[in-house]
Amino acid sequence: MSVKYYAKYRDSEISWIGAIPKEWNVRRIKNLIIFHQAGAWGEEVCEDDNNRVCIRVADFDFEHLAVNSDEYTIRNYLPSQIEKLTLQIGDILIEKSGGGEKSPVGRIVMFDKDFPALYANFIEAIRPNTTVINRFLGYILASAYHKGVNRKYYNQTTGIQNLNLTLYICEKVCIPSLNEQSAIVTYLDRCTAEIDKLLADLQSQADMLDRYKRELIADVVTHGIDKTVSRKDSGVDWIGKVPTDWMVVPLRAVAKDNTVKNDGMQCDNLLSLSYGKIIRKDIDTNFGLLPESFEGYQVVQAGYTVLRLTDLQNDKRSLRTGYVSEAGIITSAYTGLIPSKQIDGKYFTYLLHAYDLKKIYYGLGGGVRQSLKYSDLKTLPILIPPISDQRAIVAYINDKTTQVDNLIADINKQIEKLKQYRQIVIHDAVTGKIKVKEMQNNGN
Repeated sequence: MSVKYYAKYRDSEISWIGAIPKEWNVRRIKNLIIFHQAGAWGEEVCEDDNNRVCIRVADFDFEHLAVNSDEYTIRNYLPSQIEKLTLQIGDILIEKSGGGEKSPVGRIVMFDKDFPALYANFIEAIRPNTTVINRFLGYILASAYHKGVNRKYYNQTTGIQNLNLTLYICEKVCIPSLNEQSAIVTYLDRCTAEIDKLLADLQSQADMLDRYKRELIADVVTHGIDKTVSRKDSGVDWIGKVPTDWMVVPLRAVAKDNTVKNDGMQCDNLLSLSYGKIIRKDIDTNFGLLPESFEGYQVVQAGYTVLRLTDLQNDKRSLRTGYVSEAGIITSAYTGLIPSKQIDGKYFTYLLHAYDLKKIYYGLGGGVRQSLKYSDLKTLPILIPPISDQRAIVAYINDKTTQVDNLIADINKQIEKLKQYRQIVIHDAVTGKIKVKEMQNNGN
């Protein structure tokens, strides 16, 4: 779609917007809305007529500025709450509490659902008045967020950011005529849809490569590299046949539980298990929930394997296995395993990672439970190839996964650039930096 520039511009005196078309007006957000009001969490579902969908921040599709969920939460509300808080199509929902270091509080979505719904207490609803098209205001607020305008209006206590919306809506924005607003919305809806399709295609490629990597790891650590060698039954139905020189032993025979606590704060290198990797974490950070003392944390050494075996009933997607590459401390809610000399630490982690991918942990300890301990793992069957084969498997997996990770990294760079371009397109359109083609068709 072709774009043009406006004939004349003037200074908006708004730092994040800059010059605007001469005919556009500067208005405070609060003068563009009917109201803003906080939501409520409601009560447990009851057998009456007051059960309603409750939109949560978890239902926010921030990339598409929309509300989307596979399974909405149902809560019970008082009739007065239903009357006051029921959303209308076109309402804008803004995250007023939550956020994090990489995604500060203040993200918005636009409600476009045709079912009755209320919204949770971490959210405020904004209802535009007749001087502004709701999607135009939504795009403006999305651009303001990406420009960091919200950062001036939040405070943080106990790891949670809170947005002062009363002050935030005193910010000024630029507003064209309703006709131009409509043209800009049409342009942005079409343009962002095209970008989103490209993003979806790239994400599909990345997901396919990630699935290939996981399947590769699971296959090689349980069946070896050379598929032509003679095999025997492992005695484990979900593993099948393995090379004849491999052993199958209980986990307790090759790894013991780590019980070393960080007494006296002997170590302050804080580690965390994130997306299947052990990473460093700032021990002095203000973001997230951290304990007052880290003395109860476990001390881990390079070569250990860490398993997060908590919240098993509610979370079957997370990667629960990580290899420790440096000494540090990590929460004692996780299980730290110390491998014996009989098993290579990285092979051991890859193997347990494969078990994770096969969802083996969810059936241990007499059925699915909220969490597992070392005592629940000690009889888990562990495959033990000759140590030379273990190291060959590790080298093979490292090489193959590095290749795949490089491809995924390239795709992710393309995704990030497209997302940035999407933000630029929105910003340039809603601040008058460009005059879109649809405006010409509407007689402007």
